[in-house]
Amino acid sequence: MEASLGAQGGHPIMCGVPGAPAYLGVRISMKHLRLLAAMTAIMMFVVACSGGGDGSPDAGESDAAASQAAASEAAEMPDSLTIGFVPSREADALVETIQPVADALSEALGIPVEGIVSTDYTALVTAMEVGDAQIGAFGPFSLLQARDRAGAEIILQSERFGSATYHTQFMTNNPDKYCEDEPVETEDGWLNCNGTADADTGPVGLEAIANIEEGTTFSFVEQASASGYIFPATILAAEGIDYETGIEPIFAGGHDTSVVAVCEGDAEVGVSFDDARGIAETDCDVANNVVVFAYGPEIPNDGWAVAGDLPDELKEQIKQALLDYAGTEEGQATLEAIYEITGLVEADQEAFTIVEEAAAELGVEGD
Repeated sequence: MEASLGAQGGHPIMCGVPGAPAYLGVRISMKHLRLLAAMTAIMMFVVACSGGGDGSPDAGESDAAASQAAASEAAEMPDSLTIGFVPSREADALVETIQPVADALSEALGIPVEGIVSTDYTALVTAMEVGDAQIGAFGPFSLLQARDRAGAEIILQSERFGSATYHTQFMTNNPDKYCEDEPVETEDGWLNCNGTADADTGPVGLEAIANIEEGTTFSFVEQASASGYIFPATILAAEGIDYETGIEPIFAGGHDTSVVAVCEGDAEVGVSFDDARGIAETDCDVANNVVVFAYGPEIPNDGWAVAGDLPDELKEQIKQALLDYAGTEEGQATLEAIYEITGLVEADQEAFTIVEEAAAELGVEGD
């Protein structure tokens, strides 16, 4: 915004110039008189126009700087925000489920917030990168991508039943080949073997990975998924199995669809987060046809990131609004319906080192 310099056509208003001074007993030529008058006018102009307040130029400059800083901060405050999600199940079902989160943020922030569902993590990272989204719910590796590629800040991690970590589950429709013991039914009605039914954390049962033969059809989720690709691929590599050419890999696109791929026989073995069987929608009998036989190591949970160029005050407001929402009965129900989240906590930045190391081992880069 440009300040007006004067009342007439943008020109500065000049201070008045007094008449020529009278010098007693001295004869001055008109030439000298005009010169003295001009010098006097200049001096009086400087004195008169530099005045005002305490006469300190620093005070004026300070006020102007403060005004510009305030204007700059106000300009950074967005008129609206977009929060993005990635489906871990059918996208159509997620669209309606996320709306209460957007509505709660709108009310808490006093800014309209729109919820969107991206096709996958990579698309949501790109949306953050180009400014189409300012808040995002990401998996562990895609959080790092959002940080490194889009300059996002990781603000929160999800909790599930008091834990800020989770693990990959390996599942099969051929338990005779991968189970060292008889599958047992869990409290949730699923079938597990190799000690996974009684374990809350991984790794468990990974020795059964050695039973995967060359050419086995294997269902991953997507290449940016920590539990659906990065960690299981490193486990396969550790067992001497080439995760690209030693098996027949397919990418199901979602954790639920990876479960479905195993259930329907498109893949003999598949991976997902634990336990994605509960969100799989299919006519196939998941409870009896999909058996979990191994858990991978613990991975830091998915989390939430905000655009780095948002005002710091707004970032804090977004974080607090999400924490407050997660503490309400409605918020708990909504977050559990979206990603089976039971709480939100401050992000542990160092916890993501294990994800970076696993990605580096595969040659997958965050940026």
